[in-house]
Amino acid sequence: MDGYGYGYGLGSGRDGGPGDEDGGGGGGRRFRGAGRLAMGVAWAVLLLGLWMWGRDTTEGTGGSVPMTGDVAAVGRPPAHPLPPAHAPLPSARPKSVEIAAARVRAPVVASGLDSSGALKPPPYNRAGTVGWYRAGPEPGSAGAALLVGHFDTRSKPAVFHGLGNLKRGETVRIARTDGTTAEFTVENVEVVATERFNARRVYGASTRGRAELRLITCGGRFDKATRSYTANVVVSAYLTGTTGRPHHPVGAAGGDSG
Repeated sequence: MDGYGYGYGLGSGRDGGPGDEDGGGGGGRRFRGAGRLAMGVAWAVLLLGLWMWGRDTTEGTGGSVPMTGDVAAVGRPPAHPLPPAHAPLPSARPKSVEIAAARVRAPVVASGLDSSGALKPPPYNRAGTVGWYRAGPEPGSAGAALLVGHFDTRSKPAVFHGLGNLKRGETVRIARTDGTTAEFTVENVEVVATERFNARRVYGASTRGRAELRLITCGGRFDKATRSYTANVVVSAYLTGTTGRPHHPVGAAGGDSG
């Protein structure tokens, strides 16, 4: 694959470019300038504020995804009924994500912000891992939970390479630490031009009180001159079911939290 890079910057799609891949002591590629997910402290503060009512982040997918204007909906067949929303679940951290239609089956790790306010994505030696923004809602809880993943590396596709191929109505499953699996239904797939990225619209929960999910990676095309992607793929889904029984701490019924 010729170019690679990720725009963990809000609405940036920018990346350090070829030669920055690092699985060693450097902690992976540093996301600089417009390429930061949080774009510095100001964005970090905004992110945290937006998360108060369910927010998200961005990235982008290379490849050729059709685009019209600033935002293009992809994989949207003629309207058909989607299942009703399931009530939000009790809090539990995500362990893994499975998306059969995108050939994704990957562990999920918690991600935070570094000292400059940028979200730390999984390192490139773990390009098959998905990052969850731990300061936001957990998948299955009320609000919009954020999962970000790499599109590719310099040598091969990465975990969210097939994200832009998802279709409305397809399923995303998140295994959680309480023993349950939260099942989400895709309701929208968009390619958002980085220069017109609207954080409030993308990160905000579309329906108040609903458990939602945002899956984000790089999108549009890879610009070799700027070494950045031109867009972000944003998949929006909402909770429609759950399987498994939650684990309860020993003695919980008797008031002993153990």
